[in-house]
Amino acid sequence: MNENINKTALFNASCFALITTAFTFAIRAGILPELGVKFDLNAEQLGFINSMWFLGFPISMILGGLFYHKIGPKLIMQIAFLSHTLGIIMTIYAGGYNSLLISTLFIGFGNGCTEAACNPMIADMYSGLTMNKMLNRFHMWFPGGIVLGSLISKFMTDFGLGWQLQMWVLMIPTVIYAVLFFGKAFPKPTVEGVTSISSNIKALASPVFIFLFFCMALTAISEFGPQQWANIVLSSTGASGMLILALTTGVMAVGRFFAGPVVKTLGQTGVLLGGSIFATIGIYMFSVVTGPSAYLAAIVFAIGVCYFWPVMVGAVAQRVPLSGALGMSIIGGVGMFSTAIFQPIIGRWIDVSRANKLAEGFTGDALELAAGQATLLRMVSFPGILIVLFIIFFIWQKNTKSTEAVPTAH
Repeated sequence: MNENINKTALFNASCFALITTAFTFAIRAGILPELGVKFDLNAEQLGFINSMWFLGFPISMILGGLFYHKIGPKLIMQIAFLSHTLGIIMTIYAGGYNSLLISTLFIGFGNGCTEAACNPMIADMYSGLTMNKMLNRFHMWFPGGIVLGSLISKFMTDFGLGWQLQMWVLMIPTVIYAVLFFGKAFPKPTVEGVTSISSNIKALASPVFIFLFFCMALTAISEFGPQQWANIVLSSTGASGMLILALTTGVMAVGRFFAGPVVKTLGQTGVLLGGSIFATIGIYMFSVVTGPSAYLAAIVFAIGVCYFWPVMVGAVAQRVPLSGALGMSIIGGVGMFSTAIFQPIIGRWIDVSRANKLAEGFTGDALELAAGQATLLRMVSFPGILIVLFIIFFIWQKNTKSTEAVPTAH
């Protein structure tokens, strides 16, 4: 049924759509200081603008998952293109705080549509180990796009090219994915019964899905929490925050490209368990090292978290197939919600640590470093809990491990 579709074109279009998502993450971060000056915004207002990105993302992911089999990936990607275009143009011509809030919400909504449409579409085009490999190669373009977007933003800023021009750059991958998707036939579901919402919801109540749901909340914050805060904390030690970010996302992109043989050798459960161990070591290193040693910590951390997101999505597609697009969207959504929920908690940890270290006599950069590293040490608990959970999952799923390489019927 899916033999006549142009898998290469659809997959490449999906990758450019995810590059758009990554660019919105990186370039908007790069222009944030300029937006603050241009519109006289304080840090709290800039924070609320950023939160719209994370809010729009899970909303459209879950809606897309609910209606995926009713309206199909083609319409969802048309909505993504419209949302991205509106968000980009509204940002370029923004008049102030309120319009920036709305434009960022549109961009986040478009990003979520991309995940909602492309994850199940790729799962329908491929199967078994090939599906795992292609999902990882698709998700490679989020860290890969962040590296590219960060460099573009830095280059343009250094040469005095303003934030409006940088926002126009976002339209390049947006137009490319629209052109690649245009006129293409899209794949049909490959699992019988997956188009039934009642079957999807019933599958969500399965022990495996519930287990993965809670694990996803921890894998997401293990990835995004330290990645955001370590850059800031370690910048005061002589390490470059931008280089730490580039190293982390660069290693993640390379790791995801070569995910096929890694998943084949270790299986999904082995990859998740191994990742949690490396992530725990990497975050602990962030909490104790200073200067150039932070770059080694970034590499270890990146090896740990690089497979979390795509393998978790692949685990739902493969181990809870009747959950369909809804299951994959909910897993992605809980990852984003977890990131949003834990950010203020991490911020509170930093405030408490700062007060404690101030009482101990720390001041200036030494105070910020001590408070930040104490907070990073607390973050070790996220992947630390995952080690226990994924050992349980490894043992639990051991008897079904052999099915990972068996293709489903197409």
